[in-house]
Amino acid sequence: MEPVPAIESPGNPLVREIARGLEEKTLLLLEGEKTILDAVAAGIPLEHVLHDASVRPGRLAALTSAHPRLVSRAILERLSDARTPQHLLAVARRRDVPVAEVLARPGPIVFVFGIQDPGNLGAIVRVAEAAGGAGVLGAPGSADFFHPRAVRGSAGSVLRLPVSGRVSFEPFAADAKAAGRPICGAVSRDGEDAFAAPLDPRSVLVVGAEGGGLPAGAYRYLDRRLTIPMASPVDSLNAAVATALLLYSPSLRRAPEA
Repeated sequence: MEPVPAIESPGNPLVREIARGLEEKTLLLLEGEKTILDAVAAGIPLEHVLHDASVRPGRLAALTSAHPRLVSRAILERLSDARTPQHLLAVARRRDVPVAEVLARPGPIVFVFGIQDPGNLGAIVRVAEAAGGAGVLGAPGSADFFHPRAVRGSAGSVLRLPVSGRVSFEPFAADAKAAGRPICGAVSRDGEDAFAAPLDPRSVLVVGAEGGGLPAGAYRYLDRRLTIPMASPVDSLNAAVATALLLYSPSLRRAPEA
């Protein structure tokens, strides 16, 4: 069998199809060997694997079912948002997990408002997985969970932990309360000490962007308002740091299962 010729032109029909899927957010881009192997381990089917001539065939052994294609650097540069693209890219179908599926899982849920930096959002997903969270949901206006920088920032967690973006908070809050999940919002001031009283391990932790905080309309759905003690003049923390402190607070970790 003769080898399949390399794809040289960014205008190739397959490349255009992939670029369109990435733009329309029906596909997600996986950059680099570790991220691709994380996806394979998570059971995510790879639709395409693209690599340049620097990648040895032996390195593709775990990916051969996806029919790796040799492509030019110009194609990798077109598809990747990185200044210096990886030598190996893969494409998979995106899946936002239904909210009901997240609510049915054990562990706390993180709901984010206004997190616009994909890397920061990825870090939140990473700490949520590490802490045994049920999933991470994002309101409209938050970054894309499957943006390449979010995937990298999560160190693969976004490929394993259920996530869903553009979730309307009001109906979600009603469903969470019906499922017996108290809703706890992180507020910068005038809330109870986040570490003073036990938190239900099924809590929904609602976190806003640093500086912006939570939208006014979210407050009426909160069962508790939590403030992380901070020494003056510091009055806010990065959202990923705040999420980590709340998820790893001794009060949450020691609370008995409901």
